Amino acid sequence: MRVTATPVSAPARPCVILVDDDPAVTHAMQFSFDLEGLDVRSFRDGESLLAAGGLPETGCMILDHNLPGMDGLALLERLRLSGVGLPAILITTNPRTALRNRAAAAGVPIIEKPLLTDALLTTVRKALARQA
Repeated sequence: MRVTATPVSAPARPCVILVDDDPAVTHAMQFSFDLEGLDVRSFRDGESLLAAGGLPETGCMILDHNLPGMDGLALLERLRLSGVGLPAILITTNPRTALRNRAAAAGVPIIEKPLLTDALLTTVRKALARQA
């Protein structure tokens, strides 16, 4: 009996949807997450993400709070209303109590900028692990 090798496709890399209007932040996160084996799809604002459609069934979203147009939590609300259930993480600078309360009510952790530690990657990994 002869055994032949058949190509096995590599497993898909976990997907991170990133919505941030700062090109430097976006580039740094894409580079960092790529090194960690994560696929990053980035958008500069909520409208671009909503127009793109076709979000993955599994993955994680990182939403900047201070976006042009709608803020990150307003974007998340629109996504939830359209049936998107991906876990989300909000990134922002100096969140006030009202924002912390809104995020908590939405079940969204906040990671504060500047992103100097591995807190964001740790939170992304936890969100992805909960889906596995």
